[in-house]
Amino acid sequence: MSYSVIQLSVMSRLFNFILDLLFPRAPLVRELESLDACTFVARAEKTGGYAGKNIISLFSYRDPLIRQAVWELKYRGNKKIARLLAEALYDELLAFLEEYAPLTNFTEPLLIPIPLSRKRESERGFNQCHLVCEEMTQLDGGNNFTLALTALRKTKDTPSQTKAENKEFRIKNLEGCFAADAATVRGRNIILIDDVATTGATLFEARRALRKAEARKVIAFTVAH
Repeated sequence: MSYSVIQLSVMSRLFNFILDLLFPRAPLVRELESLDACTFVARAEKTGGYAGKNIISLFSYRDPLIRQAVWELKYRGNKKIARLLAEALYDELLAFLEEYAPLTNFTEPLLIPIPLSRKRESERGFNQCHLVCEEMTQLDGGNNFTLALTALRKTKDTPSQTKAENKEFRIKNLEGCFAADAATVRGRNIILIDDVATTGATLFEARRALRKAEARKVIAFTVAH
């Protein structure tokens, strides 16, 4: 194991230790960790389906259950909840592909998580979207898509989108921050995975980078909106 990997592991454990001290795990977290995917989906508040053009979001971020699940995934890298959310996304994705793929030739898609900048991922010790995509890949077994972790990268660190006041500012904040590997994505159908779509600015910019690299069609799935 390289020194940098050891550093990331230590930083991640330290980060989680500090979080546990400042924000002790709520009873809702323990409840989430005990739920199976069917029960979780039945309890969670749903969205209307679309958070924007080509963006499909499963759950409402207004639901405390969903907010807690996303928080645990995003800031703690909770692998039990990553698995729970992956199962929910995977079932929805299969249903979508069954109906959508035959009509649009959306075949053999690449599954791509929204990347973090190197700085942000080093600070956090993980990428929450990677965690979900890896779980989805285990569920799929290579039957419906191929995981492509390095097909899209974030080329610059940007301020948190939660601090951006409106959609126009968010888009400007993210402009030119993603780059796609043309050799990997050219002519391919793409499924982007993100945790939350607020204005859709992150996914819009990621899609623009992929299309610039000549990806065929790009669809995004998010846990919440």
